[in-house]
Amino acid sequence: MLEQRSDVIVIGGGHAGIEAAMAAAKLGCRTLLMCMNLDTIGQMSCNPAIGGPAKSQLVKEIDALGGVMGLCADATYLQLKTLNLSKGPAVHALRAQSDKTAYRDFARTLVETEPNLKLRQTMAVKLHTADGQIVSVEDNLGIEYPCGAVILANGTFLNGRLFIGEKTVAGGRAGEAAATGITADLVAAGMTTGRLKTGTPPRLDGRSIDFSGLDIHPGDPVPSFFSFLPDRPVLEQVPCHMTRTTAKTHEIIRNNLHRSPMFSGLIEGEGPRYCPSIEDKVVRFADRPSHHLFIEPEGRNSYEMYLQGFSSSLPIDVQMAMLATLPGLEKVEMIRPACAVEYDYFPAYQLHPSLMTKALAGVFCAGQINGTSGYEEAAAQGLMAGINAARFLARQAPFVLPRESSYIGTMIDDLVTKEILEPYRMLTSRSEYRLLLRQDNADARLTPLGHQIGLVDEFRWQVFQAKQAAVQTEFARLKTTKLDPNEANAVLAQADSSPLSEKTSLFELLRRPEIGYDTLARLDATSAALNLDNRPLTLFCETEIKYEGYIKRQQQAVGKLADAHKIAIPAGFDYKGLKQLSNESREKLDKLRPTTLAQAMRINGVTPADASILQVVLSR
Repeated sequence: MLEQRSDVIVIGGGHAGIEAAMAAAKLGCRTLLMCMNLDTIGQMSCNPAIGGPAKSQLVKEIDALGGVMGLCADATYLQLKTLNLSKGPAVHALRAQSDKTAYRDFARTLVETEPNLKLRQTMAVKLHTADGQIVSVEDNLGIEYPCGAVILANGTFLNGRLFIGEKTVAGGRAGEAAATGITADLVAAGMTTGRLKTGTPPRLDGRSIDFSGLDIHPGDPVPSFFSFLPDRPVLEQVPCHMTRTTAKTHEIIRNNLHRSPMFSGLIEGEGPRYCPSIEDKVVRFADRPSHHLFIEPEGRNSYEMYLQGFSSSLPIDVQMAMLATLPGLEKVEMIRPACAVEYDYFPAYQLHPSLMTKALAGVFCAGQINGTSGYEEAAAQGLMAGINAARFLARQAPFVLPRESSYIGTMIDDLVTKEILEPYRMLTSRSEYRLLLRQDNADARLTPLGHQIGLVDEFRWQVFQAKQAAVQTEFARLKTTKLDPNEANAVLAQADSSPLSEKTSLFELLRRPEIGYDTLARLDATSAALNLDNRPLTLFCETEIKYEGYIKRQQQAVGKLADAHKIAIPAGFDYKGLKQLSNESREKLDKLRPTTLAQAMRINGVTPADASILQVVLSR
């Protein structure tokens, strides 16, 4: 039985699938989103939060390009908090504690109301190909769906297995079946697969928690937002709380490690290094007497709580014993146990930078199937896969962001040029140019590109242009407004700043580390009004001025790298025949197949000397 032909089929309704389907549909493709359960579109399977270090940059970049994750987070937050404010602006990061039910409903509404986008509740089990290109998808009922491109956004469902202590069952997440069939088709096409592991903490009954002695963590008094669009909703914020493990907690864990599938050998896949289970923390950091845990609400109308930092695969009786040792949780009731899930993934060096597989034309991969962890990483890949699937069908050049342009570009470049042996998480340290890639300037960097490819609509484009004009107007005002020493020195003294000896512009004053718009507000009425009414604008201008020298140095470094990006490597380049290279370099280059000299230079095992030889050969 054949269904009506689609241009693009997206398999999976998680954060990657949503962005992929929305992008392809907005770019004019007849798009079909296939999901095993339509009620779980936009499901927050693990932590009910969006953003955080490096992840907020991803969300802001998704929004700047015309994606939807920022809109969903802004519409459904329980709490908004900017992290790392005591550090430099390169690592400032917005984090939203989300109402996971409201988030899911908001995302579902966006998907359902998008023209060109249809939904189908079914399980995809087979990819049909001809001459190395996708032609259709078959579901578990034997129905065939013809298409021109497929985006695999399967999350943790490919041959997924759930683990709670000695118990193991097939499943992609608690209460949901695993997906089968797709792995075998990709392996048959010549792709290599592996197994990874992730986990989730228990969910607790908030009515059984004694919050009276716990540290309270509120949101920001004046919230910031993920989307660059105006008029974001201002909602009542809900606090989080903090508890910690104790010596007794650690004792129980150590005494029961033999019952953990991670340590007993039942789980073979590698887990996330930067988000380890509580038993892994206790073993790896044996010298630490305690670990912080955050109690986070999961919904505005729910008493269910998420215990961040307490991921585990230990048996339920051990989990209950551990929980009872935590301050405030002595009488806690567990609603859902912690569990681990192991699943198939396909190392992303088997993809082009467009996220299309090298083995099958028209097949794109996004999210955890590529070896990443996190909603934000998945959504960013989904957006890029959706854009490039549409461009593939239109016979247009792929839309690829270089790593120096964005965190999205950095992540994808890492994925396609490095061998991922554990779940990949975006970190600010992964970017060499993080001062250029701040969360506050994502629209300046990427919205023009989003408009150029057709994903940023005219309303958003007008909003962007108005903001850029306001920035230039403010820079001009700061440079031309000068203060007399007699007017300024008393205020400067209060700010522990050296006095003026001559008239000085507000622009020059802002260069001083100790001077911000809060000080300018006491010296200048226009600055005071702006600082009150348009804090994002003043923060942006202040950062650009204070870090102007550092920013120029990073821009110069990017300029030097641009030459290496211009040197393309032919698709069938014979690395093995290049005897001047070391054996390791030849092996790595032949396996990962970089597309430019810049990519080749970043591959682990390719020495600077080998990169120089390759440059000479390519230049010839």
